[in-house]
Amino acid sequence: MQVATNGSSGLPGLRDLPGTGSDRASGAGSRITSPLTSTPFVSYSERVRADRAFVFPGQGAQSVGMGKELYEQFPAARELFDRADEILDFKLSRVIFEGPEDELQQTRNTQPAIAITSLALLRVAFDLNPGLQDRPAYVAGHSLGEYSALVAAGALGFDDAIRLLRTRGQLMQQAGESHPGTMAAILGLDLADCDEVCRESGAEICNINAPGQVVIGGRRDAVARALDYAKARGAAKVIPLSVSGAFHSSLMRPAGDGMVQPIATANFADAMVPVIGNCTARPITEANELRGDLVDHICRPVQWSNTVEWLGDKGITTYIEFGPGRVLTAIIKRMQRKATCINVSDAESVSIDL
Repeated sequence: MQVATNGSSGLPGLRDLPGTGSDRASGAGSRITSPLTSTPFVSYSERVRADRAFVFPGQGAQSVGMGKELYEQFPAARELFDRADEILDFKLSRVIFEGPEDELQQTRNTQPAIAITSLALLRVAFDLNPGLQDRPAYVAGHSLGEYSALVAAGALGFDDAIRLLRTRGQLMQQAGESHPGTMAAILGLDLADCDEVCRESGAEICNINAPGQVVIGGRRDAVARALDYAKARGAAKVIPLSVSGAFHSSLMRPAGDGMVQPIATANFADAMVPVIGNCTARPITEANELRGDLVDHICRPVQWSNTVEWLGDKGITTYIEFGPGRVLTAIIKRMQRKATCINVSDAESVSIDL
């Protein structure tokens, strides 16, 4: 199978749906109108820190108990977790704080759970650290982390982000059940070799995380063949992943199709801070382009390696990751050894020395 690392996903066009194509022409503009987001999620000063980017993790960063101490210690965090429970009409916070783990690991729960935790960390850290209130030059998120980045950029409200991620998680979980697949990491093989491996095996490239760190996906038999081929080509290591589907591959097309209408009808605004798109690894500010990237990246590879390289080329030297774990800053530090990487991942790390 030909591996597509750029170009259109072929999904239905957002501009053909109600509420997207004519907003700007009519002067109706997208507005964030949910109760917590009639104003931007965070209010930046006019000063722009040209050397700073905020980044937000995706699926795989979750763990039972994340955000619990934050909830207990900070009213601003408690407000967001409680609001998310209200939006979703069930106690997702209980699943996040107490488990069981297999319930949290369900994609429909994992995706909003990571975003809620990431945004609660951002909100608390923002309140505690005046230095964070300077506008970052860029924001970026890995896969579902792009939704958190959009909230931080003022392009999407908290309520809409949580609703969309719940729908996204449900649709991706269903696609994984109706079109079974899996994923695996290939380490120590360059992208061109991974591309050839996928072409020969029928697998697809799903995440380009860093040089020598590529995640592939597809039907189980195709991924198994790909791992054999990768080892034969000299891969340092291959790691099958425990996932419920082949995310960011063509097997997710039903989920991509299903997200078009919810994204088209959600309230988006132009971003106050440029958002690096998952599909293009280039900055986006216009609301409809942001919508399009959210739809497209469901079936297309996450270009995280190119994102980090592009940000470095633009002079970013300080990266602040808001969310559980430290996956993204670990990748960034590997690619840019002189960069300053800060993790805001729990109640102990929300106070930052900037």
